[in-house]
Amino acid sequence: MSFLGSLFGKEVIRTRFAPSPTGLFHIGNVRTALFNFLFSKKTGGTFILRIEDTDTERYKPEYEEDIIETLKWLGLTWDEGPFKQSERLALYAGYLNQLLENGDAFYCFHSKEFLEREHEKQIQDKEIPAHNCEFKKVPLRDSEKRVSKESALVRFRMPVDLEISFTDLIRGKINFNSGALGGDFSLAKTDGPDKFLPLYNFAVVIDDFDMKISHVIRGEDHISNTPKQILVGQALGLPMPKFAHLPLILGSDRAKLSKREASVSVNEYREAGYLPEALLNFIAFLGWNPGTDEEILSLKELIKKFDLNKVQKGGAVFNTEKLDWLNGCYLRKMTIDELAKKAIPFLERDNLIEKNNYNLEYIKKVLLLEQPRLKKLGEIGERLAFFFKPPKYEPELLIWRDMLFKDIVFSLNVAQDALQLDESEFTRDNLEKILLKEAERAKNKDKGRLLWPLRVALTGLKASPGPFEVLDVLGKKESLARIETAIKKLA
Repeated sequence: MSFLGSLFGKEVIRTRFAPSPTGLFHIGNVRTALFNFLFSKKTGGTFILRIEDTDTERYKPEYEEDIIETLKWLGLTWDEGPFKQSERLALYAGYLNQLLENGDAFYCFHSKEFLEREHEKQIQDKEIPAHNCEFKKVPLRDSEKRVSKESALVRFRMPVDLEISFTDLIRGKINFNSGALGGDFSLAKTDGPDKFLPLYNFAVVIDDFDMKISHVIRGEDHISNTPKQILVGQALGLPMPKFAHLPLILGSDRAKLSKREASVSVNEYREAGYLPEALLNFIAFLGWNPGTDEEILSLKELIKKFDLNKVQKGGAVFNTEKLDWLNGCYLRKMTIDELAKKAIPFLERDNLIEKNNYNLEYIKKVLLLEQPRLKKLGEIGERLAFFFKPPKYEPELLIWRDMLFKDIVFSLNVAQDALQLDESEFTRDNLEKILLKEAERAKNKDKGRLLWPLRVALTGLKASPGPFEVLDVLGKKESLARIETAIKKLA
C-alpha cells in the first residue's frame, strides 16, 4: 500500500507528470505523460500536471506553452493543475529551514569555479566525482551570518556508508550505497537567508508529498536520483511514493537514441502530419505491450488494457517506419469527410488551396485516390500537388524506353484524340477501357509507349497514381490542357 493509505480499503492512486519547461516537448516526455495518464485512468485515480519551472537560467515561457498545448493536442487531459513550482516557494522554504535546523542540510560557499576544478581533477584522476563539502563542519549560526552577505548553495549532508534500497515496480529491488551518490548534493540556491530557489532533488520530494502522489512513473535516467530523494524524505519524516522507472528509448540500431532523434519535438511530428491517436498508440508500445498480437489501440482501449506489470525492463526501439505504418492505418480508417477536414490545413500550408476558398468535393475526390497510400498528412503537398497546380518537369521525363520525341508526340496525339468524349463518358472505367484498347496498337504491343508519356504529362512525376485514376479526378478540360502542354514541350 502506498503512503497515502487507502479509502475504504482501496488504494488511492494519484500520478503526476512534472516536466521542466527548459526545452521543446519531445517523445520521451510524451511516454512519461502517457504512462502516468494510463495508469491513473485504469485505476480510477487522479492525473496531475506539475510544471517544474525553477531552472530560471533555461526556463522559457514558450516551452511552458508548448507543454500545455501538446498535452491538449494529444488528449492527455489532467485532473488537477497545472501547478507551478515558482508559485510554491514559501512551502519549500519551510521544509528547507527544517533540514538546516536539524543539521541534515548546511550552507556551502564554494564558488562555481572551485566546484568545476574539483570535478575536472576527479575525472582526470579517474575518481568517482563527488563533493564532500568542508562547510558542513561550520556551525549553522556562523553560516547564516555569512549567507546574509553572499550567495550559497544549501547541501544535504550525505550519510557515510549507508545502504539505501527501494523496490521499483518494474525492476524489483534496487540498492545503493551512499558513498556512490556524489557526496553532499545540492538542495537549493540562496541569495540570502530568506531567498531560496529549490533544486530538483529537494523540490520534487516536497511536491510529491504535498500533492499526495502515490506512484512516481518516470524514465530510468532518474533511478540515480531516487536514493537522494529517499534520503531527503527520511530526513523530513515524509512517507515516500512507489517508484516505477521506464526503460530507455533506443534508436533503430538499438543504441541510445541520438541527441538529434531525442530532441525532435512533438510539434515536428504534428507538423509532419502524424495524428495524435497514432502517435499515442505508437508511443504506448515503447516499453509496453498488452500481451496480445494487437497493434492498433485507441486511447480508450489503451486505458482498459494498460498494466504496469507488463512494462519491460529492456530498452524500447523507436522505429519510424512502424510509426509511419501505424499512422497510415489510422488515416485509412477515416471517413473521407474526416480525412478532408484533417488534410485541408496542410493543403493551405503548402499553398495548394486558398484559405476558405476551395472545392471541397474535388479535394475529397483527390484524397479518395491517395488515401490507401498516404502515410502522413504532411506528404500531401509533395504527393498531390499536381492535382492542384499544373506540373513542372523536363521534357526528357516523358521518354519511355527508346522512344524519340516525335514518337512521344504521336503517342500524346493518340491519347488526345481518344479523350474527345462527352463529360458523362469521362469516367475511370470508360477511360481505362478506351486507352488500353489504343495502347494495344502500340509497337510490340508495349502499353508503356502510350501510358507512360500520358501519365507524366498529367502528373509531371516518375511515380504517381495511374493515368486512368488521374484523368478521372482532373476531368476532361484540365487533362487535355496538360497533354497539349506536354506536346508543346517537345516541339
